[in-house]
Amino acid sequence: SMPETAEKLMRSRYTAYAMNNVDYIEKTLAPESRSDFDRKSTEEWAVKATWKGLKVISTKRGLETDKKGTVEFTATYEQDGEVIEHHEVSEFRKNDKGQWFFVDGDSHTHRGGEGHHHHHHAAQTVVREEPKVGRNDPCVCGSGKKYKKCCG
Repeated sequence: SMPETAEKLMRSRYTAYAMNNVDYIEKTLAPESRSDFDRKSTEEWAVKATWKGLKVISTKRGLETDKKGTVEFTATYEQDGEVIEHHEVSEFRKNDKGQWFFVDGDSHTHRGGEGHHHHHHAAQTVVREEPKVGRNDPCVCGSGKKYKKCCG
């Protein structure tokens, strides 16, 4: 059975990455986004990464009664001995048959405190109120370093 909500689809896609189920990842991608899908690199990434955990930060809409949804989450994985935190805001939509699809996402990854910004497709810029962080406070990215030495 297909996931009834955007969040459930996002969680099922995370599980598919963890289990190297690239068919499911491709199948749950919106048709208009599939031309950008690089199956080979997705397979390589899924195999190399050891998935550690998923944390949903927020969900907007994306319920059974909605046609669109946004899920913000962090997924943590280890690759080549490095723990990497992947922070993404994902856009989902539902077709006429009630099936949810992943449309695109805007993501950052933190590798031990360096921020890398990745932008897939034409996702809208999401403006969020960031909590104010002191320069000597621990960094918001969770690297354990001081903010000023990390993402500050």
